[in-house]
Amino acid sequence: MTTAKIVYASMTGNTEEIADLFGEVLEKHGIEVDIEECVTVSPEDLLDYDICLVGAYTYDFGEVPDEFVDFYEEMSEVDFTGKLCASFGSGDTFYDDYCLLVDFIQTRFKEQGGTIAGEGIKVDLDPGEEDIAAINALVEKIVEQVSA
Repeated sequence: MTTAKIVYASMTGNTEEIADLFGEVLEKHGIEVDIEECVTVSPEDLLDYDICLVGAYTYDFGEVPDEFVDFYEEMSEVDFTGKLCASFGSGDTFYDDYCLLVDFIQTRFKEQGGTIAGEGIKVDLDPGEEDIAAINALVEKIVEQVSA
């Protein structure tokens, strides 16, 4: 059975909600899902899964949230070769650095050999209908790549 690990950092619950939505959609496709907050796992734990999804909110002016710093830095020590990876996160379009962490995570996966499943999902505050459609579309891409 195909497995997915979803790791997230969430202050207001928005990024956690996105993680849960990813989990629900993946499970509908028969993928076994494990979801955890970034403070309870290490990036090496992702290596036990076929699919790696990591999400975080972008804090203030593009800063990495305190609770995500260690996880994010440790990602640079892990070889994600052979893993299908994607990023997601929430932010506020009020800031110029809107959802910058989504790009940071995606870049880190690439630098460490991960196969990028598709464009990262950026959500303005909490997920709406368009965001749910984007999550579904990304999961479809993931399923196609896993099945290939």
